[in-house]
Parts: sequence; structure tokens; C-alpha cells
Amino acid sequence: MPKLTLLILLFTFLLVSCAKYKKVDSRKVPQNAQERARKNVEEGRGISVKGLLGKNKGGANFEFSRSNPMWRASLDTLNFLPLSNVDYSGGIIITDWYSDSLENNDSIKITLQFLSNEIRSDSLKISVYKKNCNVNNACKVNLSQSKINEELLETILTKAAQLQIADKTKK
Repeated sequence: MPKLTLLILLFTFLLVSCAKYKKVDSRKVPQNAQERARKNVEEGRGISVKGLLGKNKGGANFEFSRSNPMWRASLDTLNFLPLSNVDYSGGIIITDWYSDSLENNDSIKITLQFLSNEIRSDSLKISVYKKNCNVNNACKVNLSQSKINEELLETILTKAAQLQIADKTKK
């Protein structure tokens, strides 16, 4: 028990000694929250719209989803399906389970993973899952390697190329 207490005290001391404390004069800190936030952003201690858009000095460069033809083409292609997760920064689109008829016990779920922003066949990984449920509502889910994968990839690439050409002609 004394060893455990000593270990906890040592760990606490090491943890506290790593912190950097800076004395702050309360007369120099703005009382208004918006002014305080603006000052923090100017000093690089907060976030800003420029920082989020990649216009900061050393940060990552994020494009808007509307300027990415692969993303737009994917959403246009899957617009008839209910979407359960769409994350541009994570580069993933996941649909909800979908069945085109009430009598059929089969449904599909599609996952798109963006590996690159370039319009190429290896920039997009498409996974199609098929769920088959019996009368007792016992379901079996399998990863499908069907024509749906190829057709989706071809449709998305074609639309993305068309969108990219249309965007260049607008400029």
C-alpha cells in the first residue's frame, strides 16, 4: 500500500510539473467574452474560420465539399437512398438499410470510403452489404461482390468527370 501511495504522489508531481502556468494580469484581459475570444484567436490560441478552411500557417488544407466533384457525384448517385452517416472530413458515406419492395426480405447497405480527391477508380472504396431476413426476423448480413459495386463506381466516376468539366467551363 505505501508503494502505491508513493507511486500516485510521484505521478501527480510529474503531471503537475509538466503544466505551463502563465500569470495573467486581469486588467489586461477583456471582460467581454467576444473580445476575449477575438484576442485568443489573434494570439493563435483559438480557432477561426480561416483556420478551419486551411488558410492558417501550418494547419491542414480542407476543401469545401461543394468543390469536390467526387463527393458531389457520390451524393448525387446515392440521393435515392436514406443516409445514416455522411462525414466529409472523414471521407465516408454510409447509407441506411434499403429495400425496394416490402415483400422482399433482402435489403442493402452501401459504404463509400474516399481514399483520394482525384477522379480515379482507386480513389473510392465501395462496400455493399446484403441483409437477408427470414420469416422469424433472423437476419444474415454478408459483404456482397456484385455488379452493384462496379455500376456505382462507374456512375460516380462519370458524374464526377462531368462535374469537373462543368466547373472548369464556368471559370
